[in-house]
Amino acid sequence: MQQFQLDETAYRGDRFKIWPRDLKGLHDVLCLTQPDLIEKIHREYLDSGADIIETNTFNSQSISLADYGLESVAYDINVAAAQCARRAADTVMAEQPDRVCWVAGAIGPTTKTSSISTDVNNPGARGATFDEVCTAYYDQVRGLVNGGVDLLLVETIFDTLNAKAAFFAILKLFEEGGLHAFPCSAGSANPADTQTDAIPILASVTFIQPGGNRGVTGQTVEGFGIPFRMCRC
Repeated sequence: MQQFQLDETAYRGDRFKIWPRDLKGLHDVLCLTQPDLIEKIHREYLDSGADIIETNTFNSQSISLADYGLESVAYDINVAAAQCARRAADTVMAEQPDRVCWVAGAIGPTTKTSSISTDVNNPGARGATFDEVCTAYYDQVRGLVNGGVDLLLVETIFDTLNAKAAFFAILKLFEEGGLHAFPCSAGSANPADTQTDAIPILASVTFIQPGGNRGVTGQTVEGFGIPFRMCRC
């Protein structure tokens, strides 16, 4: 998106024309203000051979959007983002019947941490509580699912407690909506063949320690697996 060198006016669009804060740099809001551009970028990835495209929602939950005063539009951004990716994927599959294209709802780590102290003088200080993170993720996941994603990707995890909140929010939404975390049509490569009430969950973890075996908060690979395994219900 950076290659288009959009200005503040482009980021604002009509909906946020008189917004009191600058929005330039918040790529996620372009799902609402420049949906055709976002769909075009998704299409370019698919045309380059991608089978899975992520929604443009890395920061699309209320905690991260608070930096721009956009907490109240988190749901709208996620719905619009999922629809942008869905249109691109469906168009490609219609044009190329042999292709299978999946839309993954991208769920980023937020700009806050719920397990690391934010004050060297107060070990108990946190940027956000578990409940706050869970609430933010719930609203995001609800938008992604309603927008039509095939998968949910809790990505770039650096804080296992934040990740656990994301998985908790996902399962809470699934339970309320009668959905399941994993597809029952094992071996099927086509989203259309997958049970309609099943949405797979994926996760990606960030490791920065020398040797690549520990994350930001010190957990090992096995440690990161614990909150994710609770999804296998």
